[in-house]
Amino acid sequence: MPGIELLRAQRDELDSIENLMQFYLYDFSEWLPLTLAERGLFTVQLPPDYWRKPATQPFLIRVDGALAGFVTVDDTAHLAGVEFNISYLFVSRRYRGQGVGRHVVDALLHQLPGCWQVFHLDANQAAKAFWARVVPTLGASELSQHRLPVDGYPCTLFKFRIH
Repeated sequence: MPGIELLRAQRDELDSIENLMQFYLYDFSEWLPLTLAERGLFTVQLPPDYWRKPATQPFLIRVDGALAGFVTVDDTAHLAGVEFNISYLFVSRRYRGQGVGRHVVDALLHQLPGCWQVFHLDANQAAKAFWARVVPTLGASELSQHRLPVDGYPCTLFKFRIH
């Protein structure tokens, strides 16, 4: 198992997350109508003042010291009672399938006990398989699964409590 670290991102590291967001959006362009701007980049459309909101918590993922991805938590809730939402989770392709995402999710959720929401686009089969495999192993209580549209796209949401 590689040395996996989940590190709270500092203000001067947010540019790294926004750069990694290009790869995240590239992956999502398979399922969403995302297009490249004239300069060859996707337009990152974070909610206004996203990084300044107290509930937004960005983290970098490192594997054996190398930058491997990012995850952000916020309080965007599509289900009643949710305190925490994994808004973005990106593990670069080199590190996928090695337990990095699983380790990061487990570490993140146990740093922030409470009522969580995670969701995926139904069209994203890799995310569907990942969350179906990971959610039941989290030791969560009050687990429920919901199907509903998010921003007009069919999604599956999981709601659960971590103590």
